[in-house]
Amino acid sequence: MAPLALNVRADFPVLAGDIAYLDSGATSQKPEAVLAAMDSYYRESNANVHRGVYGLARDATELFEGARARIAEFAGGDTDLTIFTRNATEAINLVAYAWGREHVGAGDEVLITEMEHHSNIVPWQMLCQEVGAKLRYLSVSEDGTLSLDELDSVLAEGRVKLVALTHVSNVLGTLNPVAEVAARAHAAGALVLVDGAQAVPQLPVDVVETGADFYAWTGHKALGPTGIGVLHGRREILEAMRPFMGGGDMIGRVDFDTSTWNELPFKFEAGTSPIAEAVGLGAAIDYLRGIGMDNVRAHERDITAYTLDRLAELDWVKVFGPLDVERRGGAVSFAVEGAHPHDIAEICDRHGVCIRAGHHCAQPLMRAIGVNATARASFHVYNSREDIDRLVAALEDVHAIFGS
Repeated sequence: MAPLALNVRADFPVLAGDIAYLDSGATSQKPEAVLAAMDSYYRESNANVHRGVYGLARDATELFEGARARIAEFAGGDTDLTIFTRNATEAINLVAYAWGREHVGAGDEVLITEMEHHSNIVPWQMLCQEVGAKLRYLSVSEDGTLSLDELDSVLAEGRVKLVALTHVSNVLGTLNPVAEVAARAHAAGALVLVDGAQAVPQLPVDVVETGADFYAWTGHKALGPTGIGVLHGRREILEAMRPFMGGGDMIGRVDFDTSTWNELPFKFEAGTSPIAEAVGLGAAIDYLRGIGMDNVRAHERDITAYTLDRLAELDWVKVFGPLDVERRGGAVSFAVEGAHPHDIAEICDRHGVCIRAGHHCAQPLMRAIGVNATARASFHVYNSREDIDRLVAALEDVHAIFGS
């Protein structure tokens, strides 16, 4: 089958140079439409939102809330249940503080997986240490997947209050069956948080269909700017939760001794909002919808499959994670025999190939798979098979230097 060629590289100004950017799992590049939208806001509509009654402030508020509405629709959520945060990390911390400290106590358990990013580990460590709960991990199999039988076994013990897991692993690329996990967790009386930072940029995602009680993702991996993330939640849970931070915009009324809270989503959005960032993310979502998320997924699948095929030609390269492209997203971690990942990345850079090297903010996973670090190539709509050919050529140079 012929590859799906999106041919959108020219839309991304930073890619005008001769580079193969294969680090979208860390952050994506931004199309001209996003840069233009943010520039237009600052030049033509800059004012604070939800405060002024003058025309400029009304324009800014309409841009900001219009972006929220489109972002919510894009992810399948309700507008008033779509909360802006700084990033996915803050979204997860919001849940750990505002929900976790009211509902998790001594003797309870929080269940996560060995493949989690630190952002979906450390907040739960802190919560469990504070309240006397236990943090447990689902193991990752040799093929990079989770066991639903192990999940059922832990849930059957009756102590799990929350299951938190990644939708797509930022290291292994594993595409987890989050809807199935959510159904089993709910049957056992537990809530579910999904870290969708790697999923929303490359898959058609409907947060309601995932079954998650909380779904977190971030703008900068989805062609949008840094400084803005998103948390989707269930209405009855969000309404019952206490605020995460106090200050302006999240209040209903402030008296000398007590305060009341604003309605959703503003209850969780203290202080001046990331206005330009929301406008930029709205433009990024418009751009992705223009391509079509089914087409984005097909492109990611093609590039990933081509990468796996090309790396399989190199018997001195080891790939981590599922080999079935239908069970993974657009990130491929690997090792080159005899070479440290940092050396791999440095030599790739000489070839104009940008890859990631390190523990990828997933140190427990590195220990689980028996390595200190990996090299990683990750993709987005602007990548092509030619980028992968350049990667392979660079890796052949690595092998020529470090191979036995």
